[in-house]
Amino acid sequence: MLSATDRYIARLIALPLLSTLVIAAMLLVLDKMLRLFDFVAAEGGPVSVVWRMLANLIPEYLSLGIPIGLMLGILLAFRRLALSSELDVFRAIGLSYGRLLRVPYMYAIALALLNLAIVGFVQPYARYAYEGLRFELRSGALGASIKVGEFTNLGKRMTLRIEESRDDGRNLYGIFVRIEGKEGQSLAVTAAQGTFLATDDPDTIIFRLKNGVLVNESPKYEAPRILSFSSHDLPIDLPRIEAFRGRGDADLELTIPELVRVGNDSKSSPDLRNQVRANFHFRMVEVAMMLLLPLAALAFAIPPKRSTSALGVFLSIVFIVTYHKINEYAEAFGALGRFDPLLALWLPFLLIGALIIWMYHVIAHRPGGQPIGALERVFATTGKWIMKLFRFGRRKFRQVT
Repeated sequence: MLSATDRYIARLIALPLLSTLVIAAMLLVLDKMLRLFDFVAAEGGPVSVVWRMLANLIPEYLSLGIPIGLMLGILLAFRRLALSSELDVFRAIGLSYGRLLRVPYMYAIALALLNLAIVGFVQPYARYAYEGLRFELRSGALGASIKVGEFTNLGKRMTLRIEESRDDGRNLYGIFVRIEGKEGQSLAVTAAQGTFLATDDPDTIIFRLKNGVLVNESPKYEAPRILSFSSHDLPIDLPRIEAFRGRGDADLELTIPELVRVGNDSKSSPDLRNQVRANFHFRMVEVAMMLLLPLAALAFAIPPKRSTSALGVFLSIVFIVTYHKINEYAEAFGALGRFDPLLALWLPFLLIGALIIWMYHVIAHRPGGQPIGALERVFATTGKWIMKLFRFGRRKFRQVT
């Protein structure tokens, strides 16, 4: 059963954790959304596909946002306790830091398991679905739109241009069509209005044209044959769309059991095995680090006495982002075979883990210990010098004016 103190700490952690997670995910989504809109517009696809692509990216963004949310949630909760002197009260009644970290570790274990499920099983399938949508956009399987005022190629032999589109593309105006036939034959059509109609054959559609002129040229004809019409049905063969590849051609699309199977398969090429092993260890160290984040958050959260410096908050964000980038570089080196993936990924984890344990030992077991105390002093001194320079410059400006 959780005590009143545990429930209180749980409430303090919950709000900043959820807020940070939502904000981090939203920032990543907004950044990607702009690029996806540009990509979909360039490929002529429907706008609705942007939301489907973003939905498939959410697991990847959650796997990045969960560690940041966990770190800042615990850090801001203990920082509030420290600044309000509640932390001193808890310590005075005999609650050690290890006891106070019971609830943070409940959060850490639960979120680590959730993150393991995301990166190990959900994200590979979501990544494959995302790449499938990109492929369908490029191939035209999602119904790429015909851009008004531009020449659009439908297959290798047909070119189409539309001057105006109304009623969401149902009615087209100012139409020009040119079709290259076999043996030098060609067909050029202009029409005032046109509409696409479906047929029983999924590979063929009908382009019904109204009030136009048809010009048929061929080496067999002495002169082009010209035909005026009030209505003419032009069959259009849709280009064939090749099937998308199967899942698993990239290591990012493999689940953890599949990574283990491919990495231990002697029939796999050395390059593929290095890539798969590097990706497997990358996912594992990212999840394993979450179990050390409560210790790191506590060390960064508590400022020196009589200080309200937020340097620890800034350093915590730099710390977790830097560690993620180190893992990315280590994965790249391991995938290239320059280092063994096991050493490339787990050696930085052990070194940074030792640093976190040392920081926790200083804050928890040394009287007055402050692992970032030196940085706090440098930060405070630098801030004072900057303020003095700012005041001096303001006085000089007043004297000149």
